[in-house]
Amino acid sequence: MPAAAGVLLPTEEPYLNPEERKNQVRLSCQVKVRNDLQIEIPPELFAIREYTCRCVDILDLTHDIKQFRLELQEPATLNYIPGQYVQLYTPPYAKQKEEVYRAYSISADPAQKNIIELIIRLVPNGICTTWCFQYLKAGDPVKFHGPFGEFHLSQTDKPILFIAGGSGMAPIKCMLHHMKNTQNQRQATYFFGANKVSELFLTDQMREFESTLPHFRFIPVVAMPEEGQNWQGQIGLVTDAVRREVKNAADCEAYLCGSPGMIDAAIQVLKDLGMNQKQIYFDKFG
Repeated sequence: MPAAAGVLLPTEEPYLNPEERKNQVRLSCQVKVRNDLQIEIPPELFAIREYTCRCVDILDLTHDIKQFRLELQEPATLNYIPGQYVQLYTPPYAKQKEEVYRAYSISADPAQKNIIELIIRLVPNGICTTWCFQYLKAGDPVKFHGPFGEFHLSQTDKPILFIAGGSGMAPIKCMLHHMKNTQNQRQATYFFGANKVSELFLTDQMREFESTLPHFRFIPVVAMPEEGQNWQGQIGLVTDAVRREVKNAADCEAYLCGSPGMIDAAIQVLKDLGMNQKQIYFDKFG
C-alpha cells in the first residue's frame, strides 16, 4: 500500500468503500506510478505472469458487447480459479500513445486450459474497449497478465443466488462451467438483468446448463421489453425479480457481478431478505 497514495481518480471512487479510502487503497489497474513507492504484495501474486496468445474468434453478443476467444501460446496453458480475471494489454494505437492494461473476467470453460474467453462491453471513449472493438481482429496477437482475484465459489453446500447484468455474465458463466465439470449438486438460481430483450445473450447456453445441472435455474429479467417482442419472462429490475422469487435468503450465498449501482441495490435487497453481508460476494465494474 503506498505511503502517499495520491488523489483518487473518478474511475476508482465507485469501487472503494470509506475504510479503503481512509487506508489509501488504490486500484492498480488505474494508477500510473511516477515516483518511488513502497507496496505490500500478497504472496499469491508471485504466481502471476505474462501470457501471449492469439485472438481466434470474436463473437457479437449484443450491439455493444462482444466475446473474444483467445488461444494461449506462451505459456500454452493457464490454471485459474473460476471467477478470476486477467489484465488485458492494450498497445499504443491511433492517438493513444501509451500502453494500458484493463481487467476483464474470464468467461471460458476452465477445463479448456489453452483457451480463455473475455466478455467485453464497449465503453464510450474507453481506451481498451475501443481497441478491442475497432482494432483487434481474429488472428492478431494478444498479451495479458494474470490470473488475479478472489471472486470464486465457496466450498459450502449453501444454495447459490447469482445476480448479474451485461458483461457481468463473464465470471458467472465460468463458474457454471466449473459446476458442470465437477458435477456440483448445489442449488443455484441465476438472475440476469437487461434493459431490453435485444440485450439478452447466451440464453441458449444458460438453458443447456439448466439441462445438465440438476438444481440450476436461469431467470432472465428485462426492464423495458420492446414492442413486438412478445416477451413472456420476468419484467422489471433484476432486483425486483429477486424479491419476487426469493422469500428468505438467510441460508443462501450470493455472487454478484455488474455495475456498482446494480451491486449496491442487490446487496440491499439480499440483506432485506435476511442474508448476512458475509455471505455476499461481488465483483464491481463500470
